[in-house]
Amino acid sequence: MQNITEMPFTVKYIIILLVTAIIALILTPIMVVVSRKIGAVDNPNARRINTKPMPSAGGVAIFVAFSVITLFVLPRFVGLANSKLVDATYFRYIWPFVLGGGIVALTGFIDDIVELGAKAKLFGQILGACVIWFFTHSHLDNFKVPFGGPLLEFPTWLSFLATIFWILAITNAVNLIDGLDGLASGVSIISLTTMGLVAYFFLKTPNVYLPITIFVLVFAIAGFFPFNFNPALIYLGDTGALFLGFMIAVLSLQGLKNATAVAVLTPMIILGVPLTDTVVAMIRRKLNGGSMVQADKMHLHHRLLNLGLTQHAAVLVIYGIASIFSFVALILNVSSRWGGTFLIFFSLIGLEVLIELIGVLGEDRTPLLNLVKLVGNAEYRQEVKKKNKK
Repeated sequence: MQNITEMPFTVKYIIILLVTAIIALILTPIMVVVSRKIGAVDNPNARRINTKPMPSAGGVAIFVAFSVITLFVLPRFVGLANSKLVDATYFRYIWPFVLGGGIVALTGFIDDIVELGAKAKLFGQILGACVIWFFTHSHLDNFKVPFGGPLLEFPTWLSFLATIFWILAITNAVNLIDGLDGLASGVSIISLTTMGLVAYFFLKTPNVYLPITIFVLVFAIAGFFPFNFNPALIYLGDTGALFLGFMIAVLSLQGLKNATAVAVLTPMIILGVPLTDTVVAMIRRKLNGGSMVQADKMHLHHRLLNLGLTQHAAVLVIYGIASIFSFVALILNVSSRWGGTFLIFFSLIGLEVLIELIGVLGEDRTPLLNLVKLVGNAEYRQEVKKKNKK
């Protein structure tokens, strides 16, 4: 029988991915029991969808599977640094990501048990982000203004603030969409898979470690996913949602090192669902006269449920939207400048129409649809003229 070390790397890597999924698959039902015993449970309330107490530290299975494989297994097979692709061994490359992610996962784990305050949760996230800043090259050092604009180089202090802000924004955006069975985990799989394809095929500065790491995380989530999809047996909890958001944020930062408009826009488009939901929520709350961070039940998944969709159907719709975003991101990487410009423009129009049709901003806030009615409906134009005269 052939020794695994003598197999082609592709075969070894496939085996490693399958082992990653199996570890998460075994650990998840164990975490169902452990979560109940330690009190990591989501109890029903006005803000939650669940109608019975649910174990909520499922993210531990994902974190452990990812950490074991990346720290102890992959370094034995990926090999030493190749100056043309990476500047460190795989272990040296990955340990800061695991440490930073571990700090954030631990913060979420404690919150799943004892309900941390917002400042304590934010502190844990900032601490994890600082690990990334000081021990990796995943920095937001510059910004290429899209569509032919200049390249803006950031001074160190601004690069630090921009990096921390990016990590916090993505981390909390993923956490906010974790409102239905399988929603955050499924959207994360779609987003990370797209990121992995972009990293492997389209980055001008190749980094073989990036797609390898991304797909390990994808398979760790995949092992957990059967227990999380509707009807869920366990939730990600803040342990998993914050960890996944954090990892998506820091891994996407490496794609931004390309310093092109496409490199800047690609992760934003891939993460279109959580980013759009978060930004729209902040705008909606401000328009309603409340705090931008005040929780409500007007998120995308809430609106879909209010329209009569079941949890299962609402999640599948959002998967579809996330897949469209991912497809746009992939097409953007092979488009010309004008093609990319038109793609982004019409995607934004389609997104605005979707937001207004679903009523995420509020049922009476539909400026684009009102404009279409104004152009194509004579009776509506007359009504508007009468209102303006008054």
